[in-house]
Amino acid sequence: MTGNQQDNGPKHKRDLTRRKVVVAGAGAAVAVGTGVALASGAFADETSTAGTDTTSEACYKLTSETTEGPYYIDADKIRRDITEDKEGIPLTLQLKVIDSETCKPVADAAVDVWHCDALGIYSGYESLSTGGGGGSGGAPTDAPTGTPTDSPSGTPSGTPTGEPPSGAPSGGTGGGGHEEPTDDERYLRGTWRTDKHGQVTFKTIFPGWYRGRTVHIHTKVHVDGTWTDAGYEGGHTCHTGQFFFDEESVLASAEVEPYSTSTTERTTLTEDTIYDQSGTAGGLLKLKYNRKNIAKGVIGSITMGVDPATTNDGTSL
Repeated sequence: MTGNQQDNGPKHKRDLTRRKVVVAGAGAAVAVGTGVALASGAFADETSTAGTDTTSEACYKLTSETTEGPYYIDADKIRRDITEDKEGIPLTLQLKVIDSETCKPVADAAVDVWHCDALGIYSGYESLSTGGGGGSGGAPTDAPTGTPTDSPSGTPSGTPTGEPPSGAPSGGTGGGGHEEPTDDERYLRGTWRTDKHGQVTFKTIFPGWYRGRTVHIHTKVHVDGTWTDAGYEGGHTCHTGQFFFDEESVLASAEVEPYSTSTTERTTLTEDTIYDQSGTAGGLLKLKYNRKNIAKGVIGSITMGVDPATTNDGTSL
């Protein structure tokens, strides 16, 4: 099965594991980078917009490493459209991976992305997630108040940390061990191959929020492996990071259903204990959307500067 066939086929036939799929047709992945909008044909329902010349792109700083979090599932879905049937603001995620030392694109890397849904729930861990919805009066716009019971000693009041608490030591601390999946859902998770320009595009939805974390998307970059009939084998993880959204976009999303039904307290970007406040190097996405109607969709782009020779699996942070 080719990559294009996989994108266009029925959802139940696209949901294949890394170990069971032939990853072909990756060269058809659209050439996009930081500040470059989607080219025509990236996805059937998208239109072309003008881009910028990337031939003189400056070398990017080494992108910040972050915790993997407890809810990672190893490259479980080889696909670019990870939306499945989840409701939310359409998000096209344009990623580029370059060697931070040589500035050259990192081709044939396996890039993972995963994030919660519009109400803060992670697939595979629905019973452990702490998102919420169904409230009235719109989504909260302020930072949480009080000191959460799972905050580490010495954490300032009103600044909870970490992934959603699960009752296990790894939940609610931002790092620690991996949680085993509790269900078979895999929405909003996917893996795809970078093209010769180091570029890869995912189609998803704008994430929601949950207690203790600002809005974010997780990512991993795997290199030195081999794409085979079984998928992606071997190699190592050279980058584990997270992507972040500016406050203006998050507040705009909070006015749109189903985000507006959330009753969960929200942590702002400046209060998040994972984001290091360093802008692009820290994972802050460049966003494009209609400021008067974000519901029409968002394009988020970023270039990740990585060190392919190192191993950063995000499990010891």
